[in-house]
Amino acid sequence: MTEPRPVPPPRDAPWLFRTYSGHSSAAESNRLYRTNLAKGQTGLSIAFDLPTQTGYDSDHPLARGEVGKVGVPICHIGDMTTLFEGIPLEKMNTSMTINAPAAWLLALYVATAERQGARRDQLSGTTQNDVIKEYLSRGTHIFPPRPSLRLTADVITFTCREIPKWNPINVCSYHLQEAGATPEQELAIALATAIAVLDTVRPRVTAEAFPQVVGRISFFVNAGIRFVTELCKMRAFTELWDEICRERYGVADAKLRRFRYGVQVNSLGLTEPQPENNVYRILLEMLAVVLSKDARARAVQLPAWNEALGLPRPWDQQWSLRLQQIVAYETDLLEYGDIFAGSRVIEAKVAALAAEARAALARIDAEGGAVAAIERGSLKQALVEANARRVAAIESGDQVVVGVNRWTETEPSPLTAGADAVQTVSPEAEAEQIARLQAFRAGRDADAVARALAGLRAAAEEDRNVMEPSIACAHAGVTTGEWTDTLRRVWGEYRAPTGVGGAAAAGETIPLAELRARVETVSAKLGRRIKLLVGKPGLDGHSNGAEQIAVRARDAGFEVVYEGIRLTPAQIVNAALEESVHLVGLSILSGSHLPLVTEVLERMRAAGLDDVPLVVGGIIPPEDAEALRRAGCARIYTPKDYEIGRILADILNLLEG
Repeated sequence: MTEPRPVPPPRDAPWLFRTYSGHSSAAESNRLYRTNLAKGQTGLSIAFDLPTQTGYDSDHPLARGEVGKVGVPICHIGDMTTLFEGIPLEKMNTSMTINAPAAWLLALYVATAERQGARRDQLSGTTQNDVIKEYLSRGTHIFPPRPSLRLTADVITFTCREIPKWNPINVCSYHLQEAGATPEQELAIALATAIAVLDTVRPRVTAEAFPQVVGRISFFVNAGIRFVTELCKMRAFTELWDEICRERYGVADAKLRRFRYGVQVNSLGLTEPQPENNVYRILLEMLAVVLSKDARARAVQLPAWNEALGLPRPWDQQWSLRLQQIVAYETDLLEYGDIFAGSRVIEAKVAALAAEARAALARIDAEGGAVAAIERGSLKQALVEANARRVAAIESGDQVVVGVNRWTETEPSPLTAGADAVQTVSPEAEAEQIARLQAFRAGRDADAVARALAGLRAAAEEDRNVMEPSIACAHAGVTTGEWTDTLRRVWGEYRAPTGVGGAAAAGETIPLAELRARVETVSAKLGRRIKLLVGKPGLDGHSNGAEQIAVRARDAGFEVVYEGIRLTPAQIVNAALEESVHLVGLSILSGSHLPLVTEVLERMRAAGLDDVPLVVGGIIPPEDAEALRRAGCARIYTPKDYEIGRILADILNLLEG
């Protein structure tokens, strides 16, 4: 008699498998989404291009060079309909990484679903809708902080009433870590953001409905390479969120206090040198958010191994998807309870992180909350200083990055040799998108558009929820730029301060004293203090690198003019003229370097600034770098050039001639 085969333990359901994707056009992105879904992806994560993220139509002057580069351009309901053609939205779980205009993109999504015949209560997904972190990290804010928070509240109250399966906000700590935040800062600022949001929403709903609103709050976090610390950070998030829900908001139901989060693992640590090593980094970072059942992510999206080089190809995204599927289906991870429960080491680390986060939360609360701290600039400055310490540790070798500051010798990579390592966006994509946009405008009912925009403006001025008027705008054919401009006229636009205070944490490769001495020598030869202009043309708001250069240059004795983000080439050249700078440095991470740098160079020549060198930093493939050199760019720095001291020394060599 044969022994009965043992019954395997029941397996937990896996998390949602996603890849963050979108590029070129709605039609191209739709093809990519349908391909990824056919490969086993179980949810969509939509990347929008920078004009869409900042509320501009594709034909706006600031959108030049940015259309379709880091995501899909969505200007109107026609684009949104094309994006989801053949994808029934009532059966899809869609995450949209959109913040300042989240209300508008959700309105377009709802209108598209309605045109497909779906009911609102059938829809499930997430709008990131966390604009607070935009003032601290990515820079895709539009309106001032307080009106922006009101828009966030409008989305939350609307979805809780109309789309009960929707996550109306993903409080996003992801970009805080990308901006250099420590785990304790990431915990504290994210939780302070959630508090600011809930304090804004609370007066807008009934006391009976408020616990359900709390239960719909979700988070989007970052998992870095120190995966034990990151695992403990997730457990600390779970503990602290439960504590806030119970003690601050009186939520009795434990299900409504559950810390629900999705994750994108760290992109900041992906390296251009030896990029194949990024596969190991991504795996280790994913383990931090799936190993612990009591603090397991509900959705995971992984970057591709080559995202430090540029836009990943479909095969690269497939590789990241397969990694998730292997961990979920081939291992026994989902067959067990929490394997860290009772670990003294884990419990001690969680307690230490939670204690530091509580102290940081108390400091933010003493300033009047997250919005007040943003308005004062204290939170931004804390991140700049933390990132300076991180960069200095890498420069000095105290923080080892394999292939970058240790074990740099390497064999040629077969993954990049003989073929393009990244996907490129066709130069014609922008012109084609603009032509479609102009044709759409020409074919719509202008009176219906005007009526819909008037209704939107009235709702904003009267402090009524803007979601229903926005959905009406979507159906009428209003464009992204028109929706945003209407609200700009009511609330104004936020222009971030451009000061970069705080002391740089200098690395040891080139001591700060040595740089200062050289600055004095070269300044004496030039007849006055060396003056650098640091700016970011286009709509790329990732200002971390530019800020670190500006801080270190200032501390080395340079006079620095930091012009901030969202500048046109004309504004940059005008500033170079007015400030009589010795060198112009541009930072561009969105892939729009060719058109933007070329235009700045052309304008500099026309303004008589031929003798002023221009240098650029960004994710720039070798062939593009060569094209920029031929156009007249004096120096090009990419992620492999991580030592700021060496960059500044190189600039001094350039100016010394």
